[in-house]
Amino acid sequence: MNTPFDWASMVGLAGTACIIGAYAYLTLAKATNPFLLHGTNLLGAALLTVSLLYHTNWASLILEGFWASIAIFGLVRAWRQRHRSEEQTS
Repeated sequence: MNTPFDWASMVGLAGTACIIGAYAYLTLAKATNPFLLHGTNLLGAALLTVSLLYHTNWASLILEGFWASIAIFGLVRAWRQRHRSEEQTS
């Protein structure tokens, strides 16, 4: 493998750390904050996408698109649930 360790690789590693951290959080925490979980996954997918746009790997780029879409769906669902619970308590 002749891919240099450059800024795009460092950005990709930061994205990988976000996604691994979010998975560890989901697995190890007794209760999770969906905004933290999905926000970290979205950040990780965005950082990996930046890296993959520079060092193109189409399969991984498509995977990150789906990963980001699922994270956005999770954030929207969490926001809607929070909004509903706030309406019920007021």
